[in-house]
Amino acid sequence: MPPLRRRPRPLPINELIAGGAILALAAWAALAWSDRGATPVALGPLDPSRWWAGRGLTLADLPLVAMLLVGGIPLVGDLLVKLTRGSFGSDLLAGVALVTSVLLGEYVAGVLVVLMLSGGEALESRAVSRAGNVLAALARRMPMMAHRRAGGAPVDVPLAEVRIGDVLVVLPHEICPVDGTVVSGRGTMDESYLTGEPYRIPKAPGSTVLSGAINGEAALEIRTDRVAADSRYTKILAVLEASQQRRPRLRQLAESLGALYTPLALLVAVAAWWASADPTRFLAVLVVATPCPLLIAIPVAINSAVSLAAKRSIVIRDPAILERLDTCRTAIFDKTGTLTYGEPSLTEVVVVGDQPADRVLELAASLEAYSKHPLAAAVVAAARDRGLPLGEAEALEEKPGQGLVGRVLMAADGIPRAVAITNRRKLAVLDPDGPDRLPSRVTGLECVVLIEGRLAGVLRFRDSPRADGRPFVSHLGPAHGLSRVLLVSGDRESEVRWLADVVGIDEVHAEVPPEGKLALVTEAVAAAPTLFVGDGINDAPALAAATIGIAMGAGSNVTSEAAGAVVMDQAIERVDELFHIARRMRSIALQSALGGMAASLVGMACAAAGLLPPAVGALVQEGIDVAAVLNALRVSWRPGNLTDFHKQ
Repeated sequence: MPPLRRRPRPLPINELIAGGAILALAAWAALAWSDRGATPVALGPLDPSRWWAGRGLTLADLPLVAMLLVGGIPLVGDLLVKLTRGSFGSDLLAGVALVTSVLLGEYVAGVLVVLMLSGGEALESRAVSRAGNVLAALARRMPMMAHRRAGGAPVDVPLAEVRIGDVLVVLPHEICPVDGTVVSGRGTMDESYLTGEPYRIPKAPGSTVLSGAINGEAALEIRTDRVAADSRYTKILAVLEASQQRRPRLRQLAESLGALYTPLALLVAVAAWWASADPTRFLAVLVVATPCPLLIAIPVAINSAVSLAAKRSIVIRDPAILERLDTCRTAIFDKTGTLTYGEPSLTEVVVVGDQPADRVLELAASLEAYSKHPLAAAVVAAARDRGLPLGEAEALEEKPGQGLVGRVLMAADGIPRAVAITNRRKLAVLDPDGPDRLPSRVTGLECVVLIEGRLAGVLRFRDSPRADGRPFVSHLGPAHGLSRVLLVSGDRESEVRWLADVVGIDEVHAEVPPEGKLALVTEAVAAAPTLFVGDGINDAPALAAATIGIAMGAGSNVTSEAAGAVVMDQAIERVDELFHIARRMRSIALQSALGGMAASLVGMACAAAGLLPPAVGALVQEGIDVAAVLNALRVSWRPGNLTDFHKQ
């Protein structure tokens, strides 16, 4: 896979055209006021006799004409391209009105149409200009250089020059550049972007490391097992790129309405022209009919919803989700950090032998106080919560295949004791009889404690489920029409099923890698619109491939850019609030569009009867626009409580 480069932001043409239209209208108003009564200006090819309507140009008209040439021609060209592709949208009326206004010399009306068209396009382009951001964020994460050891001190070389078998030095807090094996050093690495677990994984000689993992506080030397182009991280990039290419574009609410409204408006305009033999009536009808409530009020409603969501700690990166969220019928949740808090705690000390539980815990905590193990902090915190004293540890080692070992001296008796902390798989190395004495395995995380070479106890941990997880999940079907809810995780099956039972989810998929999550989401999307909620970088492909992707927390820049929305404070109730914000936005947006269209139909009838000339019709249309936009702005007002499920 070739290196990814950050794509430059395209020049904001529509924003420039809209700004130019505003300046042209301001210049026209100033010149028209100062040069009242000025005679037309004959300027070569712009001689008044050349114009169909027989109207000449005044000095005040010049900025309008310039704007129509600079901004109108590209817009009309874009509309023609759409027509050749069979796209018959609501902006066709605006294009016809623009051309007609130029032919009839109604330059103010033409510039207003330019403003409406360019403004609508600018809003839409900003909503869908996220293509490439996810890949760019992932690419920025990886180092471009690697520290290769070649006999003496490490030498910096381009990552593309690293070969299988090369020994690289990964400095503290650096990102591991390749998949490999540790040959020297001991420390930890954060592999959460792949595993989804928020824990640091201990690394020692012989341990495997993955590209993209964040190194801890100790430098490590690793042997390259795969070059960067074949690494696991590159595979994540590949699946994410594929999922982005399948991501649908923004679909405006106005499209279905415009398909009916546009032919009707054209029919009325042509009939008015034919009945009166006056082409200005054709233009008057089109100016009044130009669907500004569709082109402007709906984007205003969307932006207002984005503003309201931001006040509720929800960052909406893709406004299109507001339109699609209420259509979702399947919800897929990642486990860690989504339906759990992501902070494991000690839940039980199971004694095996004659040592009391407090003694097992205080000795284990005394040793773990010097460890970077993922569960060490939970052990130390539990001992302190119980008021247990911690002893001094010495001869601390973490030997491959044996776990954490050392000697602990307790102040109470001054007797040093050999203590080891390991797992079930490694227990037999330290105590051959230990596996036969182990208690039955239950769900959750655990580690085993040995004192003087004998199994003394088992420490069990659990990542606490969110208190509001079950009421939230049970609320999704009745309130939001979700008929299928899945729990997906890279954790082992027993842990995932335990959480599923707690929160009330029946369909469980455990030990699923990032590629598997993407496959599950792709399959679900093919069957029905699908919502995916996750928090790790490993969830980025699934977040991007889902109909709606929501990231819990802002800890990962990559995840945030892959998601359509980011819940900054990680409160699960925000997902429910987002449902209500989207539903309210859609309702008010339709009110603005339908109400504005109804008012425009009345104005069209008046214009067809000759009661509204183009200039007056433009003012009427502006009044309709203001009313529609003001109504759309109501979306940003918080309507009391945005969530309606009962938290426990």
